[in-house]
Amino acid sequence: MGIIGWIVLGLLAGAIAKILLPGRDPGGLIGTTLIGIAGAFIGGWLSTKFLHKPISNHFFDAATWGAAIGGSLVLLIVYRILFGNSRD
Repeated sequence: MGIIGWIVLGLLAGAIAKILLPGRDPGGLIGTTLIGIAGAFIGGWLSTKFLHKPISNHFFDAATWGAAIGGSLVLLIVYRILFGNSRD
């Protein structure tokens, strides 16, 4: 899976992370989208590096999606902790 595949996967993973973790984000839709893309890359890297689970080259692989969504959720939580405010 190439860089374009990871970007598309990141967009979808960011949307799924936003659905799983609703609320207002300081960055809005653009920030959440970028967090999803970065989360997909980081989740894939962490899965390969520390869990010794290689990421498949196939777009429709459960482990790849799990790593991307997990990375997006972690980054979204960290982003809310660091840059969130009491706008709710």
